[in-house]
Amino acid sequence: MIAFIIRRFIQAVFVIAVISVIAFAIKQNVGDPIRDITGISVSAAEREAMRDKLGLNDPLLTQYIRFAKDALHGDLGNSFFYKRPAVDVILSKAPATIELVFVSALIIVGLSIPLGVYSAIYPKRFFSRFLMGSSIVGVSIPVFLTAIMMIYLFSIKLGWFPSYGRGELVSLGGWDTGMLTVDGWMHLIMPSVALSSIMLPLFIRLIRSEMMEVLESEYVKYAWAKGLTRRRIWFVHAFKNTLLPVITVGGVQLGITIAFTILTETVFQWQGLGFLFMEAVERADASLLVAYLMFVGIVMVVVNTIVDIIYGVVNPTIRITGAK
Repeated sequence: MIAFIIRRFIQAVFVIAVISVIAFAIKQNVGDPIRDITGISVSAAEREAMRDKLGLNDPLLTQYIRFAKDALHGDLGNSFFYKRPAVDVILSKAPATIELVFVSALIIVGLSIPLGVYSAIYPKRFFSRFLMGSSIVGVSIPVFLTAIMMIYLFSIKLGWFPSYGRGELVSLGGWDTGMLTVDGWMHLIMPSVALSSIMLPLFIRLIRSEMMEVLESEYVKYAWAKGLTRRRIWFVHAFKNTLLPVITVGGVQLGITIAFTILTETVFQWQGLGFLFMEAVERADASLLVAYLMFVGIVMVVVNTIVDIIYGVVNPTIRITGAK
């Protein structure tokens, strides 16, 4: 098991190194730091002297090594718009996105498991057929369109929920959260539901298909022959083995959900990382773009590494196969 974890850790480090190369390439090709920190009255000679002073004329390899060393110390440059270190800006916006993704994940897990299991156990019932038809529609509708329709119905027509912002926030040691206030939850519900709408149908269909396959396996038929109760067969023998592929897909989809927050946060004016990313693109704020890419990339690598380790613990054959 230790060797398995070490291999996954080495793979994670390699992927993060690749992400750093991509981030460096973006920083080199998006925006001009000299233009951002100087005025129009600065002469070309002064600009060139400043480029030499900042090392922008050094060979690319030298610049990348310097970039990597600074990144290891948490320095990804300063945002020219916020006039603050880019990492500090990212960390100040991260709580909003983390809370949005967390609540969306709870909705996905809380609904997809019972609905997927039900539709697998009773595939010919009307509700199961309705779920499968609805899931096709749900996958086909873009998340931003779902968000706009929810705003029109629940905010404009019914007036149940606010249409933008995070509402009343409470600071907990630098973490600004809306999950401790009623107003914060009222602002959080619609963005979370909209964000979960793109992944929920996929998970329902995945759990249904995997469990139906498991229910046709030989060891489940043997469990029926032994006279075990239906609940024990469904929820101990079948459901446990259904979760193995779901764990893997779930880890990947969590990272994709973070990416989908760009659309959701833009529609709801949710002041998180996705909204910050769109602002950085519009302003060509290279340092913020790099910091966002590094943050999201590292989060996805860490999540996938943890999922791989959990999968290895749940299914020992993965460790044995990886050792060959």
